[in-house]
Amino acid sequence: MSMRVLMIDDHALFRVGLQGLLEQRGIEVIAAVAEGNEGLQLAESLQPDIILLDLRMPDMSGLEVLRKVKEIELNIPVVMLTTSNEEQDLVEALRNGAQGYLLKDMEPDELVGALRDIEKGKNVVAQGLTDVLARMVQGDPIVEKKKDTPFSELTPRELEILCLLADGQSNKVIARNLGISDGTVKLHVKAILRKLEVHSRVEAAVIAVEQGLRQNNASGNQK
Repeated sequence: MSMRVLMIDDHALFRVGLQGLLEQRGIEVIAAVAEGNEGLQLAESLQPDIILLDLRMPDMSGLEVLRKVKEIELNIPVVMLTTSNEEQDLVEALRNGAQGYLLKDMEPDELVGALRDIEKGKNVVAQGLTDVLARMVQGDPIVEKKKDTPFSELTPRELEILCLLADGQSNKVIARNLGISDGTVKLHVKAILRKLEVHSRVEAAVIAVEQGLRQNNASGNQK
């Protein structure tokens, strides 16, 4: 019986391309959707063998989907398929229950091999990230290493807001862009200033620009 995969990725061309590649190699893509909530509903009703999940999506991030899968006890292996080779993304994904962490630039046959291993119950991490995984297993404090950057303490949402601050956006505009209230933005900004140990939005924005956060964020959101 062929493996049944559900794909959640907001890039239509990538979904179509990958579906074709997998099906040529005997893997059935039972659904390919752009959005996390729809993906979760289909996962419940269709019970795929594996969920292939993008990390960076606009409405609901891959990590949020991952947490939901755990919360509703779907018991379906989830494999992140992403462009991000950031240590922190890998660590967060694995801590939240991902069984695999693969990169979008890998060869199709390698991807298929990884999916077959995951189907057998193995944990698979993209080549090049295995040293990070080894450090995690040995219990080395990966997060400590990240302390080199001023942003280690920030949550993903705070980082997102900091990027928008660095782009000169007001609380009102940030709130509108993220679909949250002005008050919530204010609380996040307060937390950002406290964690970065600065007193004003301008100082926070300067640090973000100095650290290349805007560029990183922009490139990180490209598939």
